Amino acid sequence: MAGLKGKTILITGASRGIGLAIALRCARDGANVAILAKTAEPNPKLPGTIFTAAKEIEAAGGKALPVVCDIRHEDQVEAAVAETVKTFGGLDVCVNNASAIFPAGTLETPIKRWDLMHQVNARGTYLTTQKCLPHLLKADSPHVLMLSPPLDMKAKWFAPHVAYSSAKFGMSLCVLGMAEEFKGQVAVNAIWPRTAIATAAVENILAGSEGMAMCRTPEILADAAYAILAKPVSFSGNFLIDDTFLHGEGVKNFDVYRVDATKDLLPDFFVPDDSIAPPGVTVADLDFADVPGH
Repeated sequence: MAGLKGKTILITGASRGIGLAIALRCARDGANVAILAKTAEPNPKLPGTIFTAAKEIEAAGGKALPVVCDIRHEDQVEAAVAETVKTFGGLDVCVNNASAIFPAGTLETPIKRWDLMHQVNARGTYLTTQKCLPHLLKADSPHVLMLSPPLDMKAKWFAPHVAYSSAKFGMSLCVLGMAEEFKGQVAVNAIWPRTAIATAAVENILAGSEGMAMCRTPEILADAAYAILAKPVSFSGNFLIDDTFLHGEGVKNFDVYRVDATKDLLPDFFVPDDSIAPPGVTVADLDFADVPGH
C-alpha cells in the first residue's frame, strides 16, 4: 500500500488518545477515516468526542465519518460498518483500538468489570473484525491491526490482573488465528508499546499526573501503525513492539516521543523479557505501582 490517500480506515475508540493519533496520521495522507466511539457528548473527565475528532481529521487533510458505536452491540457495529462502506465506497483497514481496563486482582475485580473488559476487548475486536472482513476481502492490500500485546504467556502477566490480561490476550489470539485463516488475503497484525503512553486511561487509572511525565506520546503508535499499514498483505501475523519495529523502519530518534525527556520511561505491561529496545532507549526498572505519588 503506497500511502493511504483515498483509502478507508475504520478505527474503534478513535475519539481520543491512541485511536485519534492513528486517525490523524492516516488523515495526513488524505485517507477517509470512520471514527467509531461512544463519546458523542463532552465529558469533563475525558477530552474529545467523535465530532471534535472528526474536525481534527478534516483539518489534517482527511475525510471523517463520526459514528456513535458501542462495539459490544452487534447491530451497532453492523450499522457502523455499513455506513462507512456506503459513505466511502469500500473499506481497506480495520484498526481495533477500543479497550477497557481494570487491572486488579481476582478478589478485587467485580464480575461486571470482567464482563466489560471481555465484551470490549476480546469480543469487540472479534465482532468488529468479523463485520469488516467481507469488505476487506474485496480491497487491495487490506489490513486488520490490533492494539494488543505479544502472546508472552508468562504467569507474571496474569497473576496481578487475570481479568484484564485475559481480555487483552484475547485480542492477540484473534491475530494469531485470523492471520493464518486469511493468509494472503488480509494482513492481520498487532502493535504494542514498550512504554506507557500518555492517555487519559494511564493518567486516570494507572499512573496519575506524575506518571504521565514518564510516558511517550500516542504519536509513536500512530507512526508505527502507519508503517504497518503501508506494508503488503504478506506482512501478517506479527506481534510488534512499537520502538523496535520503528527502528527497523529507519527511525533513530525516539526522544521526540517522550512527554518529558528528563524523566525515566515507565514500562508498559506485557513486553516480553527478550524484547530488545533500540540503541539509546532505556526503560526504568519499575511498574505503575512504583510511580511517585501514585
